[in-house]
Amino acid sequence: MTRLSVNINKIATLRNARGGNHPNVLDAAINCQGFGAEGITVHPRPDERHIRYQDVFDIKPIITTEFNIEGYPSDQFIDLVLDVKPTQVTLVPDPPEALTSSSGWDTITHKDFLKEIIDRFHKNGIRTSIFINPESELIKHAADTGTQRVELYTEPYATNYHKNKESAIEAFVKAAETAQSVNLGLNAGHDLDLKNLKYFNQNIPNLLEVSIGHALVSDALYLGLENTIQMYLRELK
Repeated sequence: MTRLSVNINKIATLRNARGGNHPNVLDAAINCQGFGAEGITVHPRPDERHIRYQDVFDIKPIITTEFNIEGYPSDQFIDLVLDVKPTQVTLVPDPPEALTSSSGWDTITHKDFLKEIIDRFHKNGIRTSIFINPESELIKHAADTGTQRVELYTEPYATNYHKNKESAIEAFVKAAETAQSVNLGLNAGHDLDLKNLKYFNQNIPNLLEVSIGHALVSDALYLGLENTIQMYLRELK
């Protein structure tokens, strides 16, 4: 069964809108875990507009499930990851001002840069994943960086799913097959939801983990957090 990692950034966004500590991000992490999530994902940004760096330090000791930290590998981010030592770090190529992730790494142009950073994480026992577009050539070059996994950027699939789901998933199936051929573990994330997740999971070979935040937290406003997590887990069976 593909693991579900819940990205709690949007809960932090809601908290930050009014100041104070409501909703409580730490309680959210504990509750997501208790409701069945097999991972907690956070994506701290330099302006701390949602998850704060202190949140990352505070979450690590209170959860027992997998902890995944996403972000652009700036010096500040690298220091954070090395201090916290999560289960996994997912490297994304977002500039600091980006609203959300919108593309994966060019693993040809940035191969040496990624290789150096990934080596530092591996020496500290941290699994790495590279956020990447579903392009076989880029995935092959990702393997040269030493990363253990890649995370497929699934926004193009989600956008085109309702138009033609067979066509929408084609590139992702090929990407998954390429990842397997070069011995890379496979994650996926971005705009996966209750409408498109099951089809994606059924058709992508060897999918280890999906990271879902915006859609899941939005659904939880109507359906409740526990019920929503259980619904997403059922889509992954």
